[in-house]
Amino acid sequence: MENLNKYIDHTLLKPEACEADIKKLCKEAKEHHFKAVCVHPHWVKKAVELLSGSDVAVCTVVGFPLGTTLSSVKAFETRMCVDAGATEIDMVIDLSSAKAGQWDLVTKDIASVVEAASGRLVKVIIESCLLTDDEIRRACRAALEAKAQFVKTSTGFSTGGASLHAVKLMKETVGDELFVKASGGIRDRETALSMIEAGASRIGTSSGISIVTS
Repeated sequence: MENLNKYIDHTLLKPEACEADIKKLCKEAKEHHFKAVCVHPHWVKKAVELLSGSDVAVCTVVGFPLGTTLSSVKAFETRMCVDAGATEIDMVIDLSSAKAGQWDLVTKDIASVVEAASGRLVKVIIESCLLTDDEIRRACRAALEAKAQFVKTSTGFSTGGASLHAVKLMKETVGDELFVKASGGIRDRETALSMIEAGASRIGTSSGISIVTS
């Protein structure tokens, strides 16, 4: 597949990652012309500096990885990340409200981040491994209503990662109105291609180099 590199968010979200790791991540992203790097908020400013003048975007995570942060805190975190130069925000939904069927709260939570992002790309992590099929559909509709741009399968820090079933279901739900990002446990080219075939427009992975060079 041509341009597979442009599907990749080259990701490093290990809490113990240090500056040398971030420098290596950004160097690799520039060399392979990945779509973006995805780093914790702490590293946004450094990633922006390292990727200046390149074609690689800087993505960060908000309310990560549990999604239980107050909406006002998620909005504040988003504004801080935008001020630091992030152009893409991957936020975790209010999972407790989702499981309780309080979809109005889920939608408001997402909308608070979308507003704070001020036009930057917002990807909504629904943590599909914790949701039923109906809850996956409802979470996708909440992202649509809140005017996000993407729905994303997973944080990679829960009980499971991306699945073909979840990606297909998410794509069926959002159609052409939102994009789908598959993330969590995608470590080889075959899996990445299967996720794209199922409807993913972006792949979040720490194995981007092996995926594009194999």
